[in-house]
Amino acid sequence: MPAMNKIEKSMGSLAELVYGDGEYHVVRPGTYVICAVTGVHIPLDDLRYWSVAFQEAYATPEASLSRAKKVGLYK
Repeated sequence: MPAMNKIEKSMGSLAELVYGDGEYHVVRPGTYVICAVTGVHIPLDDLRYWSVAFQEAYATPEASLSRAKKVGLYK
């Protein structure tokens, strides 16, 4: 396994997940995912909001609602 440089250590690494109902499965280990709406890094320990249908993570419930409105699920 390649050694991490200082930047990679401080930022962690991007995880790849499969989002399910009430749980997610790790496809590629990492320390964070990226909010599909805001672009914010979400540490896996803080990940609470995602869409199974869109396979996206959200940093906040407001970000999740914003995406749902954008795709026409809510008015």
